[in-house]
Amino acid sequence: MSKYNIKNLSVHKKELKTDTMKVPAILHVSDDLMPNDDTLAEIEGVASDPHVFRHVVALSDVHSKKGRKNPTGTVVASEKFLLPQINDTSPNCGMRFLKTNLTDADLTPEKIDLLFNELIKAVPTKTYVGTKIPYSLVMDICRKGSAAVKDFFQTRTKNEIENTFQSGNFFSTEGGSAYGGTDTIPIEKDILNAIPKLFLHIGQYRLGILGAAGNHFLDLMKITEIKDHAVAEKFGIKVGQYIFLLHTGSGLLGQYASYLYTPKRKEHFSQKVILELGKMFFGTEYKKEFKELYKKIEGYKDKKEYFAYDADSIEGKLFLTSHNAAANQGFANRSILTHQIDQTIEKVFWKNPEFELLYDKPHVFIHKENHFGRDVFVHRNGTVRANGPARMADHPLFSQTGEPVFIPSSMSTPAYLAVGTDENESTFFSASHGTGRRKDPLTDTVQDKEALMQKMKASHVKLFNAKSKGVVLQDRGYYKDVEEVIQGMEENKIVKAVAKMEPIAVLMY
Repeated sequence: MSKYNIKNLSVHKKELKTDTMKVPAILHVSDDLMPNDDTLAEIEGVASDPHVFRHVVALSDVHSKKGRKNPTGTVVASEKFLLPQINDTSPNCGMRFLKTNLTDADLTPEKIDLLFNELIKAVPTKTYVGTKIPYSLVMDICRKGSAAVKDFFQTRTKNEIENTFQSGNFFSTEGGSAYGGTDTIPIEKDILNAIPKLFLHIGQYRLGILGAAGNHFLDLMKITEIKDHAVAEKFGIKVGQYIFLLHTGSGLLGQYASYLYTPKRKEHFSQKVILELGKMFFGTEYKKEFKELYKKIEGYKDKKEYFAYDADSIEGKLFLTSHNAAANQGFANRSILTHQIDQTIEKVFWKNPEFELLYDKPHVFIHKENHFGRDVFVHRNGTVRANGPARMADHPLFSQTGEPVFIPSSMSTPAYLAVGTDENESTFFSASHGTGRRKDPLTDTVQDKEALMQKMKASHVKLFNAKSKGVVLQDRGYYKDVEEVIQGMEENKIVKAVAKMEPIAVLMY
């Protein structure tokens, strides 16, 4: 039983408020999806911060993460301040949904094996060097995002720019309210004033990598049920269709750029070394400001309070420039990986899969938006933006449907495609990015890799690569029930379900 006094607002919505909290926390969870007291304590901590606007939001996938001050699955807004400790140190960790023309005849069990054994090489999970790119392209990605990758690699994915969040560039102001750009396109000097050049050189080698952390994945899935036929038709989605769902982050450049500005203990010795080298040879024009900033950061690492940047200060502007530039690497990573997957399918099947991007969206990011009549900086940590049609007025398709939302669960359970609604102001128009981990694993949860492989086989889902010991933690017994999550999100008018998908094959570390 929880030590906290939780007020029930409805079956799937609760309120947490203690004497120390400056604002309440609205929990979009049922009794079965409630987080444990450790997670509630972290929510209480962030809601006690004086910089937080109106209320803190915790969505159905809320859960604590080792080494982080704030839980995954939260939304925190601030009018004038940027709070680097709210979010994970991987800006624009995110997902993309790719439609294909692949058929049952293409994807027999034997052909899936053939394809994914090639994809293991084309989509590396853990490697020192990914797709090597020139330094000039790294800089262009920082400034221009997805468009730079499309131009350089001549990628053939349809709608790759227009159907990426904010046109694939966090600096873009194109599209007004639909995209909510926070700045103008920076020049190279702006990037080099905010990010050490060493980090950019590391970025030359660290894209085109799926990633070894957490549950980054490449899933081949099949649409098995349509929930909203009108929206599905607009999206070009139908039963029997094969799609890829890709989940990955912004690589080491994104991590180092975040660590530079965030009071956080380093998890690896290599991180400490690279950060110190980056500082040592940092050619910024703001050496005095950074010298003072490093002192402040060092003094904050063990404090309960949250570190904050005044958004109008020099340090705040440098942080936001760094965040946006690093976040653009996430779009680039998924674009390069898509290109590698596209080329591999054609190599194996002698067929163009005709990739078409439904949407690419981040779930770790800071974004300036208007809510409750105020312009605020929305910090989403393991949550996605879920605008309804009205707030997507400038997008030719999503203005008719709402913003796409993907809800995967474990690697052997169904996933959902949904859209945001116009009635979701209480979450700052946000949604879960998955189901999240259970407080207590199910009794049939596996404990070793051999048992996991047997369970996956019984579920008729093929698992590839799976080299890590931690892959067993992706067993379905560790994850919340996707049906209950979707039910709660629909009842709270967060999203409207469009289609249900079943996993066919999974590639992860």
